[in-house]
Amino acid sequence: MAGNNTKYSQMELGRRGGAGRFAEIEKAENAGATLKRLMEYLATEKMLLFWMLFTVILSTALGIIAPSLQSNAIDIISGTREGNLIVILIVMLVTYLFNGIGNLFQSRLSAYLSQRIVRKMRGKLFNHIIDLPIGFIDSHSHGDLMSRMSNDIENVSNTVSQSIVSLFSGVLTIIGTVVIMLIYCWQLALLSFTTVIFTLLATKLMSGKIREYSRLKQTNLGALNGIVEETVTGYKTIVAYNYQKTTIEDFNKSSDLLTKSGIKADTLAGIMGPVMNSIGNIGFVIIAAFGGYFAINGLISIGVISAFIVYAKQFSRPINELAQIYGSLQTAIAGAERVFRILDEPKENLSGTTHIGDVVGDVKFENVNFSYTPDKQIIYDFNLSIASGKKIALVGSTGCGKTTIVNLLMRFYDPDSGRISIDGKEIHDIPLKELRRKMAIVLQETVLFADTIYNNLKYGREDATREEIDAAIKASHCDEMIAALPDGIDTVLSPSGSNISQGQRQLLAIARAFVANPRILILDEATSSVDTLTEKNIQDAMTEIMKNRTSIIIAHRLSTIRDADLIVVMDKGRIVESGSHDALLAAKGRYYELYMTQYAGYEI
Repeated sequence: MAGNNTKYSQMELGRRGGAGRFAEIEKAENAGATLKRLMEYLATEKMLLFWMLFTVILSTALGIIAPSLQSNAIDIISGTREGNLIVILIVMLVTYLFNGIGNLFQSRLSAYLSQRIVRKMRGKLFNHIIDLPIGFIDSHSHGDLMSRMSNDIENVSNTVSQSIVSLFSGVLTIIGTVVIMLIYCWQLALLSFTTVIFTLLATKLMSGKIREYSRLKQTNLGALNGIVEETVTGYKTIVAYNYQKTTIEDFNKSSDLLTKSGIKADTLAGIMGPVMNSIGNIGFVIIAAFGGYFAINGLISIGVISAFIVYAKQFSRPINELAQIYGSLQTAIAGAERVFRILDEPKENLSGTTHIGDVVGDVKFENVNFSYTPDKQIIYDFNLSIASGKKIALVGSTGCGKTTIVNLLMRFYDPDSGRISIDGKEIHDIPLKELRRKMAIVLQETVLFADTIYNNLKYGREDATREEIDAAIKASHCDEMIAALPDGIDTVLSPSGSNISQGQRQLLAIARAFVANPRILILDEATSSVDTLTEKNIQDAMTEIMKNRTSIIIAHRLSTIRDADLIVVMDKGRIVESGSHDALLAAKGRYYELYMTQYAGYEI
């Protein structure tokens, strides 16, 4: 039966970096649809959103009213207007006080809103990634997946907490300021707006250059980071071959390029502020000159000129901010789109209607064909019957398809065609969790988690008792090793088990498989990282645990599979030989060549 395996293409590598407000803007392929989905997350926090927008409107309105009150106070002081100065000053004080409180609350509410939304997105993304097919994870850059979990979601968080508030506040400020300025003196207002043209032109001309050098700076920074990472990971090799001088020269060249591009980018970015201030100051000169002329002619008062200076500053500031917000929004939407792209990937198919109960352990592959990508077939017409309790070894050169067979049996992937069954029941019809509970696997690349040894062993079977775990430790010859550790079985391992040796990690992985007490045991190069004595101890333990269990062993080290009931030799995705160790040596075929290469110095 053909599986419904989905083929995956390589995801775009990472996301482009940016530095500062003028970094390269990333754009989503479908911004409208992505924005709509983001709005759905915002809609789940309606009350928070309402109060945030309320505080934005309140503080913005008070910020627009304050200069008018200041204008009235100045006119009362100058004698051009009648009124109670004390009352005006008290109202001004209250206005500025509530404006500050409103800004405080809107910052608090926007931060709370962003973190709640991001928490939902991050939780949903993590839960979805956990349930994705192995094929998807294998065919995508792990660094890119991590970037979506961290960088992309963080961009969304920053946009919600900062850009949304600034966007609403900026638009309201511009509208309110323009209306007030036109009411006070439309002639002076129009003259003041001329500086906006210069602001937009300066921003357009300079931001393009700044983005260009920022991209170059980020490229050079990435190259420098690559050299540093390569130097740290390959330090022993560098020292062993006396390659320090060349490494330093490469680093200095890359560092010099980064310095030059950084100076240009930072210099231009630094100039932007003074240029904007200069344009703003020109606006103040225009207001002072023409405002004075209008005041002399009785068109406006001195207080209005004072208000215009404040309003001109309020008007230009959000215009500059909106240009920056646009870039932030685009980057956030692009990041959200990448997150949603993962969320739209179909989860691993866990369904199945055929329950297997107590497994006998008969495994059968019938006419199985498989390819990871459509243009490159890996397994060709694979047929193999494994009787219950038998020990089967798969051998062959690297890339011949041994591990792929195990991947298909574990249903990490589904075959393109053919049938795989356990006790006569097709594995595709068995619920996935139930299927995998009947098997245990020890991978060539040992994976341990940052937790105690005890909890790492319980990954094998969650309901395992302490007595069962202790028995598994003894059977796998881990007891002396664990006893020598500072806290014994309660020793906390570093991430990936980096605080113990590779051989010790592999012993623990084997012990974890023993804890699972499976009917079908899979060992993928399980002894590749242990010494000869430890290997012998493990082999003795395995001989005991594999009794009455179906065992599949993948091995390059042929000494580990001499006593296998059946040795299956694979080459380029096909079975080319099968038989016992002695029979295959006598046949002097592919197995004989592999064996002689390892143990007799025979060159082929």
